[in-house]
Amino acid sequence: MQKNLKYKKILLKLSGEALTGDKGFGIEPFVIERVAKEIADLVNLGVGVAIVVGGGNIFRGLNSSAQLGMDRAAADYVGMLATIINALILQGVLERDGIPTRVQTAITMSSVAEPYIRRKAVRHLEKNRVVIFGGGTGNPFFTTDTTAALRAAEIDADILLMAKNGVDGVYNADPRVDKNATRFETLTFEKVLTENYRIMDAAAVSICRDNKIPIRVFDFAQEGVLTNIVMGEKIGTEIGLAGSLSK
Repeated sequence: MQKNLKYKKILLKLSGEALTGDKGFGIEPFVIERVAKEIADLVNLGVGVAIVVGGGNIFRGLNSSAQLGMDRAAADYVGMLATIINALILQGVLERDGIPTRVQTAITMSSVAEPYIRRKAVRHLEKNRVVIFGGGTGNPFFTTDTTAALRAAEIDADILLMAKNGVDGVYNADPRVDKNATRFETLTFEKVLTENYRIMDAAAVSICRDNKIPIRVFDFAQEGVLTNIVMGEKIGTEIGLAGSLSK
């Protein structure tokens, strides 16, 4: 089956908000069940799956530091811990369903997870284990988008999949505000940076551009969406180098 796949190793960036369902906070059980099923389907196809999960459903460093008057660095560390909570919960659901999974964290937490070691992560993927990266980069002031791009480059992923909650790609305006907003099927890295489309931070886009890793931005709500993407279906918006974008 793997020879029919367009992408054989992916980095999935899963926002914390994508786990909340309609509640807007915490984790909705039926949502994480569906996430686990989508990931299991990829593993069963022979796709190497690595995941960076956000923590905005529990704590968001930048916003919370402003609201609570916390030091930004301290708030970011709390946010990193939130991503590890999500990673451990996702691991538990995947392993309950028989999918071997490893959590690696940029902050050492040896009682519950492995420390991040690039070569070990690559080896896990070669053995068809899902690898979930928690704790961001381990440094404040960096987003989980940047973490996703960095880890994608380090494991030599074929593509970075940006799963969004209720947004099915990149638009020229906010579709929730402007009914005439138009979705892009493709965009170059340069266009995203120069036009300042705020789908992910500039550092993440630059890392993917420099390492020739395409990005696909899509709505995770569609059932079977991950399988459809790795099989080559054009869903959402593809971001890449000018000469490599799908026709």
